[in-house]
Amino acid sequence: MKRLFSSLVLMTACAVPVGAAWAQAAAAQPSAAESAVRQRFEQRFGAVGIDGVSRTPYGLYEIRIGGELVYTDENVSYVFDGSLIDAATKKNITRERKEQLLAVKFDELPLKLAIKQVRGNGKRRIALFEDPNCGYCKQLRRTMQGIDNVTIYTFLYPILSPDSTTKSQAVWCASDRGKAWDDWMLNGKAPKSANCDAPIQEVLALGKKLQVTGTPTIIFGDNTRVGGAIPAESLKQRLEAM
Repeated sequence: MKRLFSSLVLMTACAVPVGAAWAQAAAAQPSAAESAVRQRFEQRFGAVGIDGVSRTPYGLYEIRIGGELVYTDENVSYVFDGSLIDAATKKNITRERKEQLLAVKFDELPLKLAIKQVRGNGKRRIALFEDPNCGYCKQLRRTMQGIDNVTIYTFLYPILSPDSTTKSQAVWCASDRGKAWDDWMLNGKAPKSANCDAPIQEVLALGKKLQVTGTPTIIFGDNTRVGGAIPAESLKQRLEAM
């Protein structure tokens, strides 16, 4: 959805832990105060599609709308749209919270819908949502060329154009899907047109369920995710930490 408010960075006055206790509280049934905040918010801004309201450890209420977070006071007199920064630790609380909310249980991914490529011992696992016409996806593929001992699961996620669907179909129907994908993404060699029972619609539905709104989206074996291409060193650090 479109962002509702202009950005504002709020600095907290002291260190505030963002841990399991808050996550568990947010997952529980809303309190009377949280329900009241939700009602006031909807009265002021209409039916914006609120997914949840949670009281935070630092006194504000977190409003979850799609993949976005905004914050408000008990009376919804003010709304903050931006990043909350812990002034003591310099941690971006909003970013950490988004990562927590968008975490995906890797073992529950329907990996049969993905192209599987094993490098080295394949011990580390990573899943990618990629569009064949996505420039950043091609950049990520080049970045990953030097990474070994990893199993890569690629979900063909054609969201950019009808041609993306055509190419995804052709790659899935190729005799060697991994080679066909790399030939196109790394070398610009287009896959031969082909027809078969490709799981395009299933993957699109999966992406919608997981709130994958852009490509590439990376899901790591430790259940964390990153949107967009990331530098090789950052990618290696994430994989080594798994």
